[in-house]
Formats: sequence, structure tokens, C-alpha cells
Amino acid sequence: MEIRRFTEADADAAAEVVAVTVEVSNSRDYTPEYIAHLKKTHSAEVLRQRAREGHMYVICDGEKIVGTGTIAPYWGSETESILLTIFILPDWQGRGLGRLLIETLEQDEYAKRASRIEIPASLTAVNFYRHLGYDYKNGVTEPEDGLLYRLEKYR
Repeated sequence: MEIRRFTEADADAAAEVVAVTVEVSNSRDYTPEYIAHLKKTHSAEVLRQRAREGHMYVICDGEKIVGTGTIAPYWGSETESILLTIFILPDWQGRGLGRLLIETLEQDEYAKRASRIEIPASLTAVNFYRHLGYDYKNGVTEPEDGLLYRLEKYR
């Protein structure tokens, strides 16, 4: 396994990772309409734009992209960052790749300069992020609009 920075050529494969993951892993927690929304908002073009605004990484098993993750400034802040686009293909989940990806993102320059890192966590992944030290932002333990938890970690 290799974790490397995303390139424009990775966009289609990375978008496919998102699409498959939300269809399989997130379908128990979300409606078909929201799954379709997630796929649309994580298209190849959207991922290219996200990579231009932050640092996107991919996990590769040989030539196959099996995971994605992004860290970016939080609303342009120099002291806060946000983790986005964290997806691991279902067949590769449970192998420590998510933890390795988060550790990689937390070593990125955007994380090192930040005193706080936020992550919008899905219903599906909230416990995974909490296990890695992220806690409910402002103590709010209910998901926004029933869709996402706001988690944060201070350095």
C-alpha cells in the first residue's frame, strides 16, 4: 500500500471510490436520494477542485486507488483545518487504512500549522473518528440536519 498526493489523473478513479463506498457502506444510514447527492457532490471535477483548494491524498494498492482523503484550510484560516473526502473502498475497510490515512493527513502542513482540525463525520463513520481522538464540536452530539456530525480535535 502506498499513500501519495492526488494528481488530476486520479480524479475519475477517486470519484469511483467515493461512489462505491457511499453505495455500499453508507446506504444503511442514508436515503437513496442522499447517496445520489453525495455521488454528485464528489464527482471527478469536484475532486479536482477540492485538490486545488487543499491537499488531497490517495491510497493505492498497486495501480488501484482504494482510498481518498483531503485536508484543507478551514474557510481560509491559517490556524484551523478541515478533513474532507475520507473514503476507503468497502473491501479494504477494517485493515487499518483509514487510521493510516488520518495519520497522514494529520502530518500534512495544513494540519501542523492548525491548532484545531474539524471533520464533518457521516453517521456511518462518527465512531471511527471519535476513536481517533475527534470529539463533538461545541459538545453538540446530534448530527446537523440528521446527516453529519461536526467533530474536532485540538492540537
